[in-house]
Amino acid sequence: MIRAENLSKRYGKIVALDDVSFEVNKGETFGLLGPNGAGKTTAIQLLCGLLKPDGGSISLAGKTDPTLTEVRLSLGVVPQALAIYEELSAEENLRFFGRIYGLSGRKLKNRVDECLEIAGLEQRGKERVSKYSGGMKRRLNMVCSLLHEPTLLLLDEPTVGVDPQSRNLIFDTIEQMNQQGRTIIYTTHYMEEAQRLCGRVAILDHGRILDMDTVDNLIARHGGPSHVEAELEEKLSDPEEITKFVEDENVQFREMSVRFATNRPMESLAALNRSSVRFRSLKVETADLEDVFLNLTGRRLRD
Repeated sequence: MIRAENLSKRYGKIVALDDVSFEVNKGETFGLLGPNGAGKTTAIQLLCGLLKPDGGSISLAGKTDPTLTEVRLSLGVVPQALAIYEELSAEENLRFFGRIYGLSGRKLKNRVDECLEIAGLEQRGKERVSKYSGGMKRRLNMVCSLLHEPTLLLLDEPTVGVDPQSRNLIFDTIEQMNQQGRTIIYTTHYMEEAQRLCGRVAILDHGRILDMDTVDNLIARHGGPSHVEAELEEKLSDPEEITKFVEDENVQFREMSVRFATNRPMESLAALNRSSVRFRSLKVETADLEDVFLNLTGRRLRD
């Protein structure tokens, strides 16, 4: 449904994308993950025809020119920067964008009403957008891309700066769009979002894809070990009471707790249960997509 082959894009000496290839199947939600400046937004802008690649090719539902009107009518694009008019109401914004998409009359009115409902703005649709909260603006920004019922959705960090309730509504909407058969590309640097929404993800950094696979496969390949943390009933008299039962030599002891890494957490818990040590609580922390992301892109702070 969406294919990018060997995409490259430079801005002077800055390499935004370097030989990037990926394919998104029909009805799939595909994640493009990366730190700020990794090339995610450039990829979206190339896919919707706002930029021309320096090299490589793009195919959207079999069409190789994303600037064609017929191709753009199949696309719903949610940009990272808000693309709504704050001096207008939500209804006026939706009517304006609906007309751009060629909607009119009863069809336009129905779609405006439906999109206000999707965004949870049906009671405040006549208010000027400048009075909205950040989350309300983000929800409106998203549904403006849904007016023409596109088959392909390109969502560029649609939850930046929103409250938890708005974020959850956006997630629900994306999941509903996917269940209806839409093909979605979702860019983010929030790993918990990608782990919830995306079947497959590509991790992008410095304009290159570091790895691409299902979330579970990436975690298995790059997530690292699980960690067990045990809170003790009483202070240990001999550390060997713990160390002889666990596989990791680097057991971290605190006054009333112990923590260690393990590739077999359930076996480690069973071994601890056979020891003479009494525990107040046991907690297992399994690897997740954030561990994958940090292990691949590094833990150094970026600005």
